[in-house]
Amino acid sequence: MDVRVAPDAASAAAEAAGWVAHHLRNAVLRRGAATLAVSGGTTPAAMFAALAALDVPWDLLTVFQVDERVAPDGDPARNAALLDLLPVHGVHLRLMPVTDTDLSAAAARYAALLPDRLDIVHLGLGDDGHTASWPPGDAVVESEDIVALSGEYRGHVRMTLTPLAVNAARHRLMLAAGPDKAVPMERWLLGDPDVPVHHVRRSDTVVVIDQAAATRLPGAGR
Repeated sequence: MDVRVAPDAASAAAEAAGWVAHHLRNAVLRRGAATLAVSGGTTPAAMFAALAALDVPWDLLTVFQVDERVAPDGDPARNAALLDLLPVHGVHLRLMPVTDTDLSAAAARYAALLPDRLDIVHLGLGDDGHTASWPPGDAVVESEDIVALSGEYRGHVRMTLTPLAVNAARHRLMLAAGPDKAVPMERWLLGDPDVPVHHVRRSDTVVVIDQAAATRLPGAGR
């Protein structure tokens, strides 16, 4: 695991964007196309805006969602709106079908769209240690499917990539910022099995955080 600490949230977003762009270009050079799965949140919005200004082979990129709330199209709770920050011309977007009546069948159809290995999975970190849509105590982390439904969490059932899909990716990026991320980040890096993010594979994972999220890490000072 590669942990990088940036001075502030904006710097963390910019560094993460540069890292993503670099690996997407490499994927295209090696395989002729690239795949990226993205999460929602405030900090990712800054990363997507920075990424949109970088040299990325957009027409050879397919973007998937890591997770999505089951809510109507246009609902502000949906993560899909964040993808509007990316250059939509030429980018192949694969949105999770969370408005379908049969959500289990919809999850299976979405799983069929995924490659055997995504190039990059972008993750965030909740103040309770969740990532993707893996709520604390939810059995979704044990699912044998690569896309599954979590139980209701903070008002919404969610469709999510499971650890099987996330950990099969060639690279993982964890981007987190803010003081509310300091404790869950400490718990994860110290190996606490009770935080859902514990299920993320550490090898080939880069963590980009700001100083506020790093205050409880060894050597940070308290």
